[in-house]
Amino acid sequence: MRVPDSPIPRFHLAVPVDDLAAARHFYGEVLGLARGRSADTWVDWNLRGHQFVTHLVPDRPRAVHNPVDGHHVPVPHFGLILTIPEFHELADRLRAAGTEFVIEPYVRFAGQPGEQWTMFLLDPAGNALEFKAFADDGQVFAG
Repeated sequence: MRVPDSPIPRFHLAVPVDDLAAARHFYGEVLGLARGRSADTWVDWNLRGHQFVTHLVPDRPRAVHNPVDGHHVPVPHFGLILTIPEFHELADRLRAAGTEFVIEPYVRFAGQPGEQWTMFLLDPAGNALEFKAFADDGQVFAG
């Protein structure tokens, strides 16, 4: 089912947070997402046309890690695939905000299919985010 006026289906993702004020600051101010509807226990965010929701869950579960390209990648995680200029602009914005990276921005799989810039960070509730940018966007699903 396609959404009217949208070239691709949009996803909906809800994640637990333990502090809505911290989530509002991080997603609204640091990442610059537009806020949608909200209540005392949740906030909708516009994640590039996708509905992303932070739900208040005081005892939220924590992430585990999986080895990828010599790094401990937090699982679960979510994020966006950006252009390379957008990736570097966001990395600069995150650094300016004093963000501590789980995995600093770097090129993963250099010279291989799927070469990409990637970075991992945690939101204030410990949800892991990955932002990446492929050297060749046509290789997003390369085997």
